[in-house]
Amino acid sequence: MIVDLHTRIWDALDDLGPAVAEQARRRRLGPWDQATASFDTHETAMAPVSCAVVHGLHSELLDARIPAAKVADAVKRSPDTLLGFAGIDPSYGNPREAVDEAVDLRLAGVSISPTAAGFHPCSTDAMALFEACEQKRLPVYVETGSELARSAKMEFGQPYLLDEVARSFPTLKLVVGSLGDPWPNQTVSLLAKHPGVFTDVSGLVLRPWQLYNALVAAYQASVMNQVLFGSGFPACEPEKAIVTLYSVNTLTQGTPMPSIPREQLRGIVERNALDLLGLKNPAQEPEQDAKSSSAFEQVVIEGAAT
Repeated sequence: MIVDLHTRIWDALDDLGPAVAEQARRRRLGPWDQATASFDTHETAMAPVSCAVVHGLHSELLDARIPAAKVADAVKRSPDTLLGFAGIDPSYGNPREAVDEAVDLRLAGVSISPTAAGFHPCSTDAMALFEACEQKRLPVYVETGSELARSAKMEFGQPYLLDEVARSFPTLKLVVGSLGDPWPNQTVSLLAKHPGVFTDVSGLVLRPWQLYNALVAAYQASVMNQVLFGSGFPACEPEKAIVTLYSVNTLTQGTPMPSIPREQLRGIVERNALDLLGLKNPAQEPEQDAKSSSAFEQVVIEGAAT
């Protein structure tokens, strides 16, 4: 099956807060500069995948919020294909109550950004959130978000800071977004140390050279089984992300640079992230899933041949 582990839905870019909106417009970040990432746009883009995870967002530092209730409403509109992760800022309010709210809304996980919200991943409040998520068996998606806004605190996004979290909560499922960019080597080391920590390719699918280098490091460290698929919609759509993954070796054709075996790339696209993260599959359509993935792979093979 194909699971898109990282997508968002919003009505306007300003929903992400004035600092994020200003940064996106200043840097002209392509799809992030769109006026909307509506439910209908999201639904069309997700046609190639079996299931997509819709993330909320909460950062008091950046005045950014996509409420958990709004994520839950989106999931209710397509319960057979969507799962929701509540965006939580553990430095604001009571993190345990926020986790309880996510459970009450029937959301499947939690999404945090230490960089955007400006908190150390091992702060007292953050550790309380991780403990609550472990108890509720909710996976936690950790975004680095280092380029979201000028006021974001990059120092808190470094993946190695999650080592204490993984040691303290060994049954908690953690996902480091975007291979921990701009620190992919830290992420690879974290994956090698902790089998319950995962990562995804969202973000890097827009930068094939960085993606190639990060995946080579993951392959050589034998942690490719912990690399999951994510498009990062609306910054990128699943179709483009899948084609980019399958064609990443074309960057080094005719050179002595190492390549990543095709079966490993296919594993990222088709890996059952839901099972790995202990999530319920909203729908079972294995035959359709296999056809979708194979179709993308065939497009890349035919393109390389020409």
